[in-house]
Parts: sequence; C-alpha cells; structure tokens
Amino acid sequence: MLHFREELEELKSKLLEMGGMVESAIHNAIYALVERDEERAKEVMWKEAQVNQIEMEIDDLATRMLALFQPMARDLRFITAVIKMNADLERMGDLAVNITERALSLMQEPTLRPLVDIPKIAELAESMVHRALDAFARGDAEMAREVLLADDEVDNMRDAVYNELIRFMQEERTTIQRAINLLFIAQNLERVADHATNIAEDVLFLVKGIDVRHHAEAREAL
Repeated sequence: MLHFREELEELKSKLLEMGGMVESAIHNAIYALVERDEERAKEVMWKEAQVNQIEMEIDDLATRMLALFQPMARDLRFITAVIKMNADLERMGDLAVNITERALSLMQEPTLRPLVDIPKIAELAESMVHRALDAFARGDAEMAREVLLADDEVDNMRDAVYNELIRFMQEERTTIQRAINLLFIAQNLERVADHATNIAEDVLFLVKGIDVRHHAEAREAL
C-alpha cells in the first residue's frame, strides 16, 4: 500500500509539472504576440514536444496503476480525474502552439489597434488555468467553483472582441487577414478557458464526489 501511495504522489507531481509547462506555454504565446517576440514564439514551438512526452508518461503511469492496484472509491476518482486533466492540459498546449503560429504570422504585418482586448482575455484565461491547477493541488472545492464562474466572463469578452474585429473588417478590407488571425487567437483562448473549466469540474468531482458538468444550476448551488 505504501508503494501505491508513493505512486499517487508521483502522479500528482507529474500532472502539476505538466500544468506548469502548459501555463508557461500559454503565457509565452501571448507575450510573443504582444511584444512581437519571434524568439519567445519559437520557444513555445520547440517545447511542445516536452508537453507531449510528459502527457504520455502520465497516461502510462495512471493506466498501470489502474491495472496493478485496482483502486476504489476516492483513489479511483483521483486517478480517473488525473487522466482527464492530463488530456485537457495536452490540448491547452496545442492551443498555445496555435496561438503562436498566428502570432508569428501577425509579426509580418502592422499591429491592428493594440490587439483589441485579446491580452485581457489571455490574462483571465491564464488565471483560470492557474487557479484550476491550484485547486487540484490543494483539494480546494471553493477555488474550483470560482474557476467555473469565471468562464462566462471569458465568453463575454470573446464576443466583444469578435464584434470589434468584424467591424474592422467591414470598414477596412486591408485589415481582414490580421483580424482573422486575431479572431482565431481569441477563439483559442476561449477554448483554453473551457479546458480550465473542465479541470475545475474534475476537482469538484474528486473533492466532493459530484458531477457538475452541463449543469449551471448545480454550479451555483456549490
């Protein structure tokens, strides 16, 4: 049993390590966009392989633990939650790469009005990722709930950015390609927030044993 507990801690540690890598990738992708920093963008691209490697290590460890120890109750919830969080983090890493690719394209063109409000969306999405991981590390259901409630704000900010960029394209055709790139970046950030929300939902399932997916009213009652 001691060996099993040690492996549970290793699994938790690896997931938090991956989370830190993904947080860094998202931050660097937006930094590259705002500062037009090609070197920072390239760093995000080549570090993607590290994220993919640790994702496979987490999956392998979790699968082996399920097969060898056949855990039950909270231990089973923990391992299955880690498997789901691992997938969400890997997808966030992919989204950071998508943002970086668009940032590299935008570096070749004049800046389109201080990037609209995309840095604000990025700041909130990054905060959601950080708090979701912190909630997992601490087993903090209240912090996880705060992440869920922040998701609507990201959606509203994304909609505002969409409307402004569409207006830009309608008024000045020369902005179309730059505006499209920014639309995709806003969409990718909104998806980052969605994955952070998924992790927060998994934390609530782990800590309280309740499933709040797709049930806004249940979230409000937590």
